[in-house]
Amino acid sequence: MYTHEMTLRVRYGETDRMGFVYYGNYAEYFEVGRVEALRSLGFAYRALEDDGVLLPVHDMQIRYHQPARYDDLLTIRTMIVTLPSVRINFRYEVLSATGELLTEASTTLVFVDAATMRPRRAPDELVEAFAPYFR
Repeated sequence: MYTHEMTLRVRYGETDRMGFVYYGNYAEYFEVGRVEALRSLGFAYRALEDDGVLLPVHDMQIRYHQPARYDDLLTIRTMIVTLPSVRINFRYEVLSATGELLTEASTTLVFVDAATMRPRRAPDELVEAFAPYFR
């Protein structure tokens, strides 16, 4: 399993009238987490797209345990739990500054050939970069 962590601070505009992070903003937090997780292994989303590989989201599951609020410092923990093939599965945990689990989620993305818009296997270089974490 590969794990990457990053922090972000909740901005005022990301909260709702109750002062909680609006539920729809978590999808953006997860996107930032997965983009940075891939970048940490040398794979920028933009470079993948420039090479003709797209990664649309196939599905997302989310469970909210506790709300995050304006100005909270959050840790976004992104985990890749299986070696990528045609799909790549991400798990996420959103933690408070004290380490309390606030939200957990998962997404599945599909590798798609930009020219044909058909599913394809993950690039060999990406699979090779992840392989040591799954031995």
